[in-house]
Amino acid sequence: MINSSLCYIYRGEEVLMLHRTKKANDLNHDKWIGIGGKFEDKESPEDCVLREVKEETGLTLTNYRYRGIVTFVSDEAETEYMHLFTADGFTGELTDCDEGEPCWIRKADFDSLPQWEGDRIFLQLLDEDAPFFSLKLCYSGDRLAGAVLNGAVIR
Repeated sequence: MINSSLCYIYRGEEVLMLHRTKKANDLNHDKWIGIGGKFEDKESPEDCVLREVKEETGLTLTNYRYRGIVTFVSDEAETEYMHLFTADGFTGELTDCDEGEPCWIRKADFDSLPQWEGDRIFLQLLDEDAPFFSLKLCYSGDRLAGAVLNGAVIR
């Protein structure tokens, strides 16, 4: 079982996303995702998100919020618990990332970007300022086969 943290950093109507283009054999290749990664030993979700944002963007979060947990179940990979955050306060200058290109994207442009189908569900929940949620996303290959939000089947 894998634990990870993922953060969407807001700047007005823009969100910092990572276009995954640089790593070989990347499950997320050419997709647009938030900033984050896997837990290291003894890390909490907050420790992980702060470290990953700093490593991947050069930014230090000063105001962030734990928004929910997403359980990814796949017929091709180990189950992953992703701790989801948003942030609207940060310091520092944006730097290059060895996993992809960090870019400020207008929220209005999200639908046109290549993303995981399940990401669109939790991005909508974030946009609607939904209370803390648990979302289970079940994939068959790269196709979303089912989704359960707070115990209720939504797909």
